[in-house]
Parts: sequence; structure tokens; C-alpha cells
Amino acid sequence: MFKSKAIELYNDGHHKCYAFNNLVTGEAVQANQFLIIDGDKTALLDPGGDLTYAKLKLEIEKLSPTHQLNYIIASHQDPDIIASIGRWMMQTPAKVICSKLWERFLPHFASSFYNQVNETELSKRIIGLDDEGGAIRLGDNHLYAVPAHFLHSVGNFQVYDPVSKILFTGDMGASIVDDDDFSGVKDFAEHIKYMKGFHQRYMVANKACRLWANMVADLDVEMIVPQHGAPFKGVLSVRQFLDWISKLECGLDLFTQRDYSVRMNKREVA
Repeated sequence: MFKSKAIELYNDGHHKCYAFNNLVTGEAVQANQFLIIDGDKTALLDPGGDLTYAKLKLEIEKLSPTHQLNYIIASHQDPDIIASIGRWMMQTPAKVICSKLWERFLPHFASSFYNQVNETELSKRIIGLDDEGGAIRLGDNHLYAVPAHFLHSVGNFQVYDPVSKILFTGDMGASIVDDDDFSGVKDFAEHIKYMKGFHQRYMVANKACRLWANMVADLDVEMIVPQHGAPFKGVLSVRQFLDWISKLECGLDLFTQRDYSVRMNKREVA
């Protein structure tokens, strides 16, 4: 029998945050999904692709009726973030919030829905964010879409929840680990080896990381929860990550002309 994968991150009786992990089996990339409930209003963050849809919907139904889902918030456009969007739009009334840069790309993931409605109806369901982000009313409170551009997507947003003091960071802070323990990073120095290669390749440059870290340092954040791997729980753990990422050389910092060269003698791949 399939066991619940809901992990409670915060619950004051009215405002609740949940994470879902290990819904993907096999070779596909593992990803975390998140649900925020305020009273009878709900927002689903980065719901994933078709591999997560059925199990995730089943788990959410145990917490809140999906036919009352208010928002789906996509940090960026990757398949493991939002490829299931067509099924969610068919089965729920939720509006989809994403960067304006990806607003016209989402219909490519939603052919089942797109083919049954006109373009005007589809546009009513998608809310495009300007680069500065903005506030999202959820029940008695607000969530905040905060900018994280080029980390790693050109139009990238994270979700800050001031009630739980959780920052949902998408790929920032991600770690490549097989362990499904969601209790939080215990030894930061040891955890670096699970993050470093990923961030060096997927984050555009130290400048973007540094500016982002400065922004987050001004927020009241007690937990950073990425889309892959373990969260950073507690002010100390959050500060350790911000210090590390603000100094990391990555992306274009590490590229040279050799990475932009044509080598005809490379091995045949197909």
C-alpha cells in the first residue's frame, strides 16, 4: 500500500506547510513538491511532471480538497517543476503563477487543457510575474514571489512565506543525495560535497549568487527548502548556506574559451 509522503514543515492550526518527496521512482530526477494552506485556501508550489501527478494529487487530497486549489506557483519552466500543469488545470480551478518570460511557454505543457479552451480562457488562468515579483494573497496572509533570476533560470522566482518563515528556493540550495531524510542538514561542511558540483554548473555566476544572498539576509528566514535534497533548518544553517553560496565561483566564472570551442576529434556519440 502506498504510504503518505507528506512532511509537515509548519502548522499553527490555521497556517500549514507541507513537503512531499520521493514520489519519483527510477532514473528520473528526484524532486520535492510543496503545499501551503491558510484556512481553506491553498497554494501548490512546483508540482512537477507526470511522474509525480497521480501520487501527489492523492497525498494532497488527504490534507485539502484539490478541487478547491487556488494557486499553482512555478519557480521556473523546467519539466520537473511544471510539466504536469495541463493535468492540474484540467482537474482544479487553480490559477498558475510564473514569470512573464515563461507565460507563453506553459501551454506547451498543457495540450490536454489548451485543446479544450480558447486562448482567452487560458490566459485568464495564468498570471505572469514582472521581474520584481510581488505579493500573493492566500487566505488571511500573503506569500511573496521573490526574484532569483539566473539561479538557474533567466526568469526565476522563489516563494517566501513570512508566517512560517520558510523560503522555498527551487534549485538554489539543492543537493544530490539518495537519502530521503527531510529532517534538515546536520553537518554543513559535509553537505557541501552534495551541493557544490550542482551549483557550479547550474548557477550562472557568483554575482547573481551574491546579490541573492544579500537579499535573503534581509528577510526573516528560519528555513530554506530547495526543490531537491534536504532543507536548511534554523538560523545558523541558513546563515551557513548564505555565506557559502555568496562566495562560490560558478557558471560563467569557471568557463574559458576551451568550453566554447569546436573539437572535431571528439568521440562519436551517435
